[in-house]
Amino acid sequence: MTASTECRLLLDPPASGAWNMAVDDMLLEWSAERGGCCWRFYGWQQATLSLGYFQQYAQRQQHPSSRDCPAVRRLTGGGAIVHDAELTYSLVVPSGHRLAARQSLLYETVHASLIEALADMGIPAALCRQPASLPAAAEPFLCFQRRTLGDVLLSETKIAGSAQRRRRGAVLQHGSVLLRGSPAAPELAAVEELTGRVFTPEKFAEIWLPKALGRLALFGRPQLLSPHEQGRAAALLKIRYSRRRWTESRARDCAE
Repeated sequence: MTASTECRLLLDPPASGAWNMAVDDMLLEWSAERGGCCWRFYGWQQATLSLGYFQQYAQRQQHPSSRDCPAVRRLTGGGAIVHDAELTYSLVVPSGHRLAARQSLLYETVHASLIEALADMGIPAALCRQPASLPAAAEPFLCFQRRTLGDVLLSETKIAGSAQRRRRGAVLQHGSVLLRGSPAAPELAAVEELTGRVFTPEKFAEIWLPKALGRLALFGRPQLLSPHEQGRAAALLKIRYSRRRWTESRARDCAE
């Protein structure tokens, strides 16, 4: 039997995209420095476009529906995501933790817990086992129009995906579950459109969290960021995520 690991739990209210990315970045630093694990749920104050770390900012012009949305750049790779009526999670673990042993292990475990939670709600979902094999230049702009091994599919439609960033000392994985369609991404169907079931992010988090912690062998109680942690996130917001240079070009003088 796998021994359980203590884990911080953060259940954050909706915030700006830049703040959300700054907190995830701060938690990655925290895990590397303290050797701790943290699971975080959060939401978005308004529809926001997040660009994958390697995407060109100019590519957002390919997607007219989200042009009026504020944009942020993630630490993680992959396609752009329109964050709106969804539940977003992040998980940080130190690099020496068993969950960090294989890149695919975190994806598989988190997504398996989501499928288990959906099954308990009478919603049959499955992992993507046949990813699309397209050259990078041919990949769709939006993450949820791509197919990657381990994505969560409902009726062949992607409803959840995740991405990782590994730094010396820790791993960050974050991802989104589409609960309802967004006017800023009308081509994407979500749980509500596909099943007729309506979930608030809070209710969905309540159902999913026990499954996720059980699969990951983590335990903990909800807590808040400390004043020091809020200050560090605010510093990262100022030097990185609220800066145009970071969002448009991943400028190195903003990055490290």
